[in-house]
Amino acid sequence: MAAQSVGSTNSLGVLVGFDGSEHAVRALHWSAIEALARGVPLTVVSAFTVPRLIAGDVPYDSDESLARRVAEEVVEKAREQLKDYPGDVSFHIDDGDAAGVLVARSREAEIAVVGARGRGGFVGRMLGSVSSALPAHANCPTVVVDQYYEPPQGEGQARYTRVDQRPVVVGIDQSKGSRLAALRAAEVAAALQVELRVVMAIAPIEGSLIWYPELGPREEEGERRRRQLEDQLEDDVQWLSKHFSTLTITPALYDGPSGEVLGEETDRSQLTVVGTRGRGGVARALLGSTSSDVIMHAAGPVMVVPAGEDPRLEE
Repeated sequence: MAAQSVGSTNSLGVLVGFDGSEHAVRALHWSAIEALARGVPLTVVSAFTVPRLIAGDVPYDSDESLARRVAEEVVEKAREQLKDYPGDVSFHIDDGDAAGVLVARSREAEIAVVGARGRGGFVGRMLGSVSSALPAHANCPTVVVDQYYEPPQGEGQARYTRVDQRPVVVGIDQSKGSRLAALRAAEVAAALQVELRVVMAIAPIEGSLIWYPELGPREEEGERRRRQLEDQLEDDVQWLSKHFSTLTITPALYDGPSGEVLGEETDRSQLTVVGTRGRGGVARALLGSTSSDVIMHAAGPVMVVPAGEDPRLEE
């Protein structure tokens, strides 16, 4: 069964940045499947920038026209890729920084999607940097589609129908951002009618306990922390089950750094969901080391949920 629209409906639906690269093609097809499943429009955006300082005597207008023509060729490639797409789709060319263009348009989108890396700019800047900057600043959840994603084969509707029955995974650590991510992940899993795996990582014991045993018995401390996290994880599952009574929710507690634990989960889930730390500062500080690590090493699509409010968080 196709997923229904998740969250509030916004006019742009699923927003995807496209620069013509192989990574962008993967992101485009993932976005098309997602938009059709949600029953919302697909909005394809290409952007171009023109250097303000140009060597030689080439007029600025000529350079801008050239950049726009290149962007138009990129959009035509997107049209060709989606020639048999049965849903509502629109194509746009924006003048501006690639990340800035998508951040601005994300105010009217349900989700924004980019490839893990691109050829630059979309025509002027590395999409690799966009895939880092966009999740940190977007006004809606951002999905970064990994280099290993392979679109379904077939023609017409079959090519854009999701057949993946693997679970949706969300990382949780008791922070407000991760609990909001858990709600969004549960909404996606419920719409797709697949299992939701709620994953928590047990970080290694601090070095002080290793080098200074008098500060506390390592084994006892480790067991105490594990029991505490198991209780917290069970509380989280019960909280989610209260709001998603028909959803199968499975808790999982693993030893290791959270970035590594969730990175491994991306290989066996159709979507891995993580939260952010908020707004302001550089991208890695915004996202947090876990979100950044997962995006950098993902073997599957990763959704980054921005900071926000939800009345269910107060429970």
